[in-house]
Amino acid sequence: MSDSRRKTPIMGITTKDSDKWFKVAAHRAARRATRISVARGDEPPHTREHGDPWGAPKDGKAYWPEAPDKFMRK
Repeated sequence: MSDSRRKTPIMGITTKDSDKWFKVAAHRAARRATRISVARGDEPPHTREHGDPWGAPKDGKAYWPEAPDKFMRK
């Protein structure tokens, strides 16, 4: 079986593995706030009020054209 390799050098900026725990907590808080505001008859909160992506532990992905071979392996 051959090695799996990335075709494009796009990868996460930090060494964090995943944003999953952050996204789960943010969506849970947003759903709860929306349920409460709808029950009261108010407008639902803005989507960025809970779990702003700029506050996430991982800063997203970036293109790294000179990526070493060890980062191009999956």
